[in-house]
Amino acid sequence: DNIRKFLQFQLTVNVVALTITFLSAVAGYKPPLNAVMMLWVNLIMDTMGALALGTEPPSETLLDRRPYKRDASLISRPMWRNIFVQATYQLALLVFLLNKGPQLFDCEDGSTHH
Repeated sequence: DNIRKFLQFQLTVNVVALTITFLSAVAGYKPPLNAVMMLWVNLIMDTMGALALGTEPPSETLLDRRPYKRDASLISRPMWRNIFVQATYQLALLVFLLNKGPQLFDCEDGSTHH
């Protein structure tokens, strides 16, 4: 189960990062994440996801349930649904911030000043 949770987390993060970079390039914005930044995001998310799931305490119910079938998909339908819903939410928020962020937070568009 931890492997499935980790895959769901990783797929969501990577789908959002790739999609927001693609959408910003198509819309004419400067890409919010370059290749090096995406590698760092992936490294940090891998580490945090592995730590969170690796430290999850074992449960007795996990030992009592039957194993998955050999031909069972690694990513189930509810997992795809969760990935889609969470990625859509994150993308909507990021697209909003990409468009309205500079006015909302009173900063220059593309500013590197913090």
